[in-house]
Amino acid sequence: MTKNNQTAIGAAKRAAAIAAQFERRQQRGGLLTAKPYGYELIMDLHGCNVETFNRQAIDAYFQEVCEAIKMERCARHFWDDEDVPVEDRQTLPHTKGTSAVQFIITSSIVIHTLDLLAAAYVNIFSCNWFDHVIAQVITKERFGATSVFSHWIKRR
Repeated sequence: MTKNNQTAIGAAKRAAAIAAQFERRQQRGGLLTAKPYGYELIMDLHGCNVETFNRQAIDAYFQEVCEAIKMERCARHFWDDEDVPVEDRQTLPHTKGTSAVQFIITSSIVIHTLDLLAAAYVNIFSCNWFDHVIAQVITKERFGATSVFSHWIKRR
């Protein structure tokens, strides 16, 4: 038996063991029937209007989306080049922009904008269900994105 065959057999045995464990959990009412711990909407926005990548516009977005998905806002924090000396500001395409976290009673909304790429990356996570379609529409419109790639995940 070749080493490749041994490796394939080992991988198949591990996969079978994982599948058996999954089946046992499912039969006990586990993974597939358990209530999700929470929900997460992950969005990659491209072709955005970079004039919306500032604290005021992002704060207005947080207000609008929280109201629409019925989430109570708590603390909010920004990370950007505001009040940073010119020589210390970010200049690379994957770092130049504004990041912010909006804490909500049930978790958080996080945004990272990239000015030079006209892109924004947004995660909305909550222990409570929320209307992810409305959240995505508001997010796309608020930042003027020409395209959005999204994932809706039930966290367990």
